[in-house]
Amino acid sequence: MDPLAPLNPLIRGPRTPGLRRTESGLTRSCRGAFRSPRPSPKSGQADQTSEESLLLDIQKLKEKRDMLDKEISQFISEGYSVDELEDHITQLHEYNDIKDVGQMLMGKLAVIQGVTTKELYPEFGLDVND
Repeated sequence: MDPLAPLNPLIRGPRTPGLRRTESGLTRSCRGAFRSPRPSPKSGQADQTSEESLLLDIQKLKEKRDMLDKEISQFISEGYSVDELEDHITQLHEYNDIKDVGQMLMGKLAVIQGVTTKELYPEFGLDVND
């Protein structure tokens, strides 16, 4: 046991942001009321600005939806099907999982041999960009 350690160590609970723990309990770490760094808008102005902002957001979302609908229509007209795309995505996920395992094994082998993974690539006929 460390002789410099206190006999009755202070038991600490979870940290509480904005509060400082003392032996008598919790106290505020700063004095005074909270002041936001952003100035608060005038009450009538806030409602109008907020409504305008929401309307602009809605318009942008509608435009994005229309653009995506056009892209979907284009893919369908080119002969793609949703099932085919979902299958392709599933295969890409499987490929990435297998590649991740291969990278992990190459890393472990490099550590064992005391070289970098880059130095192992030629041994296995791999290009560094693979």
